[in-house]
Amino acid sequence: MSRLKDKYLSEVVKGLQEKYNYKNIMQIPKVTKIVINMAVGEAVTNSKALDAAVGDMTIISGQKPIITKAKKSIAAFIGS
Repeated sequence: MSRLKDKYLSEVVKGLQEKYNYKNIMQIPKVTKIVINMAVGEAVTNSKALDAAVGDMTIISGQKPIITKAKKSIAAFIGS
């Protein structure tokens, strides 16, 4: 089990159960998904900025991010 899940189960669950007087552990809210998003506007002109952003996101999340580029520019959105 990951260290964050261990900490959640050992400390956070017990703290929430005491604070909100939950009778059953299944009543405690669970974290199901965490989404991290980053927009890199200068990647259009500077490709190294995208590499730096990927490195930063990898350090933060512990996973390699998926790079998704916009199909339309913001100017095209506003103009249509």
